[in-house]
Amino acid sequence: MTRPFTNVGVDFAGPVILKLSMGRGPKTMKAYIAVFVCFCTKAVNLELVSDLTTASFLASLRRFTARRGLPKTISSDNGSNFVGAKRELQEILAI
Repeated sequence: MTRPFTNVGVDFAGPVILKLSMGRGPKTMKAYIAVFVCFCTKAVNLELVSDLTTASFLASLRRFTARRGLPKTISSDNGSNFVGAKRELQEILAI
């Protein structure tokens, strides 16, 4: 038996429109949701991200690992932000 979120899949959902202020002429912002799915228990962890860049994905991954622990494997589609994150993580691990 493995602990939850040892093997995860990740993808982005959205865009979602956020209302930043109430009242007359409300300001809105487009955001996305990083969806982390545990392959063992099918549990889902959602993280709000501001855009689809590598930096925002790495920030959501940092928040995810702080809550759930470091996964052994992370699977994703080969989106450019995920490929960039893989490259940056490999550079960090090479040091």
